[in-house]
Amino acid sequence: MADLMQFDLVSPERRVASYKASAVKVPGTEGDMTAMPNHAPLITTLRPGVVHVDGENGSDEFVVTGGFAQITDEGISVLAEESYHRDEMSQEILDRMLADAAEKQRKAVEASHNDPGPADDAAKLLADMMAMGSHVGLSADQSNL
Repeated sequence: MADLMQFDLVSPERRVASYKASAVKVPGTEGDMTAMPNHAPLITTLRPGVVHVDGENGSDEFVVTGGFAQITDEGISVLAEESYHRDEMSQEILDRMLADAAEKQRKAVEASHNDPGPADDAAKLLADMMAMGSHVGLSADQSNL
């Protein structure tokens, strides 16, 4: 395999993954980006989405709900608010994530008093969560949203 870099994915509860990778695609808030060995150092914020990793033993995908990614000379560290391997995702987990995002949106709309910034940000969060669920093959169709 070509050049490799260290890939680490952690959430507050646990270390989700740690191994050598040739490329890591992250869902940045300013757009998706791919880190490869010798990438320029960078820190970016993440939106809800899927992290794609081309590793020593093939490809992997991890769901993240947001956070940060830091690219250094050694590799990439993803610090996720919440993260699961794609195989760990379930409809129950997605439903909880969507309910949390919908509650954040409801509170933002209530508190914003017609100020579009926070309400729009919360609506974007909910839309990103729904798209993430669809990407991993789960239903984001919630009648209570």
